[in-house]
This record gives sequence, structure tokens and C-alpha cells, in this order.
Amino acid sequence: MYALLRRLLFLLPAETAHHVGFFALRWLSLVGLTRWLFGPRTQPERLAVNALGLRFPNPIGLAAGFDKNALGYNALGDLGFGFVEIGTVTFEPQAGNPRPRLFRLPIDRAVINRMGFNNDGARVVRDRLKGSRRVIVGVNIGKTKRVDEANAIADYEQSAAMLAPYADYLVVNVSSPNTPGLRDLQSVAKLRPLLLAVKQRMQEACTDRDVPLLVKIAPDLSDEDVDAVADLAVELELGGIIATNTTIGREGLMTDAQIVTACGGGGLSGAPLKQRSLEVLVRLRRRVGEGLVLIAAGGIETSEDVHERLQAGANLVQVYTGFIYAGPGLPSRLTRELALLP
Repeated sequence: MYALLRRLLFLLPAETAHHVGFFALRWLSLVGLTRWLFGPRTQPERLAVNALGLRFPNPIGLAAGFDKNALGYNALGDLGFGFVEIGTVTFEPQAGNPRPRLFRLPIDRAVINRMGFNNDGARVVRDRLKGSRRVIVGVNIGKTKRVDEANAIADYEQSAAMLAPYADYLVVNVSSPNTPGLRDLQSVAKLRPLLLAVKQRMQEACTDRDVPLLVKIAPDLSDEDVDAVADLAVELELGGIIATNTTIGREGLMTDAQIVTACGGGGLSGAPLKQRSLEVLVRLRRRVGEGLVLIAAGGIETSEDVHERLQAGANLVQVYTGFIYAGPGLPSRLTRELALLP
């Protein structure tokens, strides 16, 4: 069924298709059809994961970027995702980069985006997170584009203070390639004070519980920089690391080079990211031992991909581009197939 629907949606510009599909999914959820049409009949108990002080019904989550504004996390949970990460959210609302800013590369089962953290801002998102929820919700925060590096820490602190009380876990995103200067914050010299400040503000804002703090890193970091971030996460007793965000690389693509060039800059996600994101995961697990939660993301499409990441040391995994290509039945299919694997 989705194969036909995808052909129709792919006739639309990528961002328009996203809005149409997401609206339809939320509408189906409102009338109680999402779980009936696409959700799993049951959640196998053997897939449950205890991590970050939470019990996830299964290890398969939806990465940040799909539901930027906390508009449909319950509808997405009805599909069978074990958790949903919303955002990236900035303290101030912002329109993001000019359109077109989202491009499909179907031959490569990949996407290029330069969305630029378009979102409704922390205050609006906070109010949406106050509603009842049927799924674990992580909140991913980033730097407001107009804020310069000198004031970046204060900007992240404001978002953390506002959103952490309504998050099951919080993620500091310093790895998107679409906000100028953002990736510079991944250097340990700049990342340490940022994470320390955010952690302190979270503790002040969340007096009734400990909200885990994670950091999301880029696949383009050198191995030495991956090690440095891993050591810092252990030192600061973070909840975990998400590995990885999109890449600025374009190596090995089957799509015609002229088409790729015409898409312009931005982050590449999907199948071409699979090998590097796996390498980063393996390196992180060796570096941090068993005490830190690792969430694997990047090129995950099949139950075998999920199993490989879990075997390589991930506690949880996230999909995004695979969801765009496979459709709303993906989380249900992945959990069903994963439960059958040894």
C-alpha cells in the first residue's frame, strides 16, 4: 500500500510531501486508526530495554528532524516506535534556511537536508509537551542561528531550563552542518563548558527527577575527536551519546554527480552513512565501556541493521531516512522481525 502512496508523495517536493504525510498520520491518530492500520499487534517483552532510567518497549526510536515541533509524537508512537525524539528546538522560533532545502536521492536511499533548525521555538514546544503522552519523548535542542558563539551557552541554557522538565531525556545537538559555526562547538574545549552549563540548568529546573543529558555528534569527526568526546562524556557523567548526525561528505554516491551538486550543501543521511556511523559506534563503545548509553543512528533500514548496531554496542537505535523510504509500517515490521532474530 505504501509503495503506491510513496510514488504519489514523491511527485511532490520533498518538504511538501513530508508535511502532507505527517498531517495524514496525525489525522489518522486523532480518529484512532494509526495503531490499527500500522501499529504492532503486540510489543514482544524480549525487546524491552532498560536505559537512561527508563523502560523502552523496544529499542527502535525515531530520530530528531521528523517531528521538529512536538506536533505528533503520540501518533508516531502509535506506529510502534519505542521512543520519539522531537526537535531540533531552538530557544527562539526561526524559519530556517530558504527553500528548497530538502532533497531525496532515491537511488542511494538517502536524503540531503539544509533545513537550518526551522522550528516554533522552545516556549511553543514546551506547551505542546505538557499534554498526555503514549510514548517516551526525547527533546533535542540546538543554537538559535542569530546568536553568536559568545552567547551560545546562554542560548542552550535557556532552552534546557524551559524544556528539560517536560523531556524524558535531553539532547544537546552540536553536530548539524546547517547552522553556521555549530559544529565548532564539538571541540572539547568548547563542548565542556557548554555541557556543564546545560547540566547545571537542567538540575535547577528539574528538582523532582534526574533528566538524562546526551550529546549528538557528527560522523565527520576524526577518530581522535570521537575519543575526546567519549572521554568528556564519561568525565561529566552524561547519560549518553547519539552517534551519529548527518554527514557533509558525498563519497560513494550512485546518484549522478550533477544532481548531487544541484542539491547544494547540507547534511546527507541514509544508507551511505551506514558504515561510518557503525565505525563511530564501535569506537565509542570501546572507549566508554558499559557505563554510558549509546544510541546508534545513520543508515538503519532493516532488522539486520538494528541487530548489527545492538551487537556492536548500541543500547538503542534511531531511524529517520529509512522511515521516509519504507513508510509508516517500518517500526512495526522492524520490531516483528527483530523479535525473530536469535
